Amino acid sequence: MRTPMIAGNWKMHKTLAEARELVTGIREGMGEMTGVEVLICPPVYLLFPMAKAIAGTPILMGAQNAHEEAQGAFTGETSVAMLKDTGATHVILGHSERRHVFGETNATLAKKVRAAVSGGLCAVYCVGETLEERESGRTQAVVEAQLRAVLGADVPAERLVIAYEPVWAIGTGKTATPDQAQEVHTFVRGLLGSIYDGPTGDGLRILYGGSVKPANSGDLLSQPDIDGALVGGACLVAADFLAIIGAGASQAAAAS
Repeated sequence: MRTPMIAGNWKMHKTLAEARELVTGIREGMGEMTGVEVLICPPVYLLFPMAKAIAGTPILMGAQNAHEEAQGAFTGETSVAMLKDTGATHVILGHSERRHVFGETNATLAKKVRAAVSGGLCAVYCVGETLEERESGRTQAVVEAQLRAVLGADVPAERLVIAYEPVWAIGTGKTATPDQAQEVHTFVRGLLGSIYDGPTGDGLRILYGGSVKPANSGDLLSQPDIDGALVGGACLVAADFLAIIGAGASQAAAAS
């Protein structure tokens, strides 16, 4: 059984005091929840203090981006080794904001993913289509290109999580229906099986992201190929994030 993962992408939010308050709320609210992995991804300047804040808990920590080079004259960037040194175990790569706001390409992301996994981090690799691409019937072609251009035999599956995030549903309040999300997740799982092999494709976790909220998380996570959520705005409120974690724990219990 694939263990559900609920990941929170804080984006460019939270001061240190706010971050400590949020993590305290998550930590205390998780109680006896089991069967689900919880990952927080704060801004890079918060990684060291948040590592201390989650010490002794099952909460995992990741970064939101990494540079593909080990070191050098790259002002404002952070290497995989630097992230790992903070205690981070994961890094989000290929988020739509990195693609569409900062111009990252599949070729760049292929380098970043390899840098991450070879450096000992687990890459949470994001794929997804724009509204125009969906309406023109190109969802599968876009997602396939994003996967095949970046993944391969030299990217170990045990250091990989996939996140399907339809760009048109990120921060818009729109959410793919459970059926729409499941359809793409099924397609992605089949592609992973062809890039790796069937058992590996079946074992890889595929998260859904895009306006995930407490109200829709249960329906989304009940789909057979949705293995968790990459949460945006709702992860910034402890009660909302805990409700989504609870939905993941309930799904894990039902599947066991």
